[in-house]
Amino acid sequence: MKTSKATNAMRLAITLLRMAVGWHFLYEGVSKLTATSWTAAGFLEGSTGFMAGFYHWLAASEAMMRVVDPLNVFALVAIGLALFLGIMIRPAAVAGVLLLALYYFAYPPFGVSRMMQADGNLFIVNRIFIEAVILLLFVFLQDRGHGLGRLMTASRWKRAEAHDAPSGSAVHSRREALKDLAAVPVLGFLGWGAARDKDHHWVDGSSGATIKIGAADLSELKGELPKGRIGDLPLSRLVMGGNLIGGWAHSRDLLYVSSLFKAYNTEKKVFETLMLAEQAGIDSINIGFPSNSLLQKYKKVTGSRIKVITQVAAADVGNKDYFSFIEKAVDYGVDVIQIQGNQSDWLVRDGKVDVIGLMLDRIRSHGCPAGLGAHSVDALIACEEAGIIPDYYMKTMHHDRYWSAHPRENRKAFEVDGQRHLDHDKFHDNIFCLYPDRTIEFVKRATVPVMGFKVLAAGAIKPEDGFRWAFEHGADFICVGMFDFQVVNNVNTTIDILKDLAKRERSWFA
Repeated sequence: MKTSKATNAMRLAITLLRMAVGWHFLYEGVSKLTATSWTAAGFLEGSTGFMAGFYHWLAASEAMMRVVDPLNVFALVAIGLALFLGIMIRPAAVAGVLLLALYYFAYPPFGVSRMMQADGNLFIVNRIFIEAVILLLFVFLQDRGHGLGRLMTASRWKRAEAHDAPSGSAVHSRREALKDLAAVPVLGFLGWGAARDKDHHWVDGSSGATIKIGAADLSELKGELPKGRIGDLPLSRLVMGGNLIGGWAHSRDLLYVSSLFKAYNTEKKVFETLMLAEQAGIDSINIGFPSNSLLQKYKKVTGSRIKVITQVAAADVGNKDYFSFIEKAVDYGVDVIQIQGNQSDWLVRDGKVDVIGLMLDRIRSHGCPAGLGAHSVDALIACEEAGIIPDYYMKTMHHDRYWSAHPRENRKAFEVDGQRHLDHDKFHDNIFCLYPDRTIEFVKRATVPVMGFKVLAAGAIKPEDGFRWAFEHGADFICVGMFDFQVVNNVNTTIDILKDLAKRERSWFA
């Protein structure tokens, strides 16, 4: 009896679907087998799902990884070959579902792990889930398409002879046999094409299930990050800065940098960076006011206890609206509120020092530590002379021994965040601690904690140099903007420097 065209079309569709899934498994396995020093350890270490403890346990044991890695590769290759060639399809499909389940629950697309999805910010259903459902079909389908298994078990030629089938049936059987064998040359063609593509373009396969989240390795940490205090609040001596997360880049005349920062630091990447920072011992972040909603979401989604220092400005000085942003910050549930650096500069420059005192008092009325930021040391000196002392200072602290710093004789107080000149010997978003010597003198006599920021002059000074300069000259904390791949190195640099501060003269005030 001849098979209907509809049945043939359905069988062909099922065959193509099965081969496509098989090729995906096979390519993943072979690419890992041929990759230099490939391991799934990074994927397992980064797991944040409810089964994270199990995956972390696997990654923590070298002996276990010596089993996990080859077993993973073998399973991918074996399942892929079986599905593609049509051999032992049902056992291969069952094994494939189980393997995909292990991938799926390492980063399940719900809860905290939803932010970690390499294939998109999806809920419940992602690529791994869909592929597992497809494999379930092959567990229960009776007709699983053309393949070598069907050829070996059907015994078409013998059945045709036994039933004295007409010659047309024998031709039909030969055609079916050719269809069942077709996967072999197709596999050869795909293998040749993939190898050629890799040789020409240096492209290699990388599964979403084996991508390592984040470039830094927490195993390289040199110890515990020291802490200080602002009031009764303990803070790590290295505080994460918010500019890179917020997309604000002091990039001199490089116009594309802010856009590049924003493109890299997606919400998912920001969450990854914050989680990595907390794991490395950084327990606080200093942010611009617009980032409050993002930090609030991060804490809600992850259950984080990271301490948030938020910067505020007066909403409308002319109409004496000094406190709106302070009240909003309190509503966000922040831990510390600080008057923004350029706000302090401008208020002092414009003869409104009293407004700073009013804002600090309002912050304290909510039970929050009240910080005072500044780029210009003149702003802090003016407040000091007026008897306005915050709970801590946040001051730009970096030396000026780098190429793009313009000459001291051309610097003017309060010019940071002001006019940008085309003259290379004048300010153009290139220096933030205008008078390092005067800053050192002020910090030395300060009787409250000091948090140094812009300690790297927005990337012009190496961390080993900038961190040491700030700590040696009196900073109790440093605030540093950083990408995820810089976190562990920054923590280690801070630990190393704090162990050896022979030149520091100022007492610790935190």
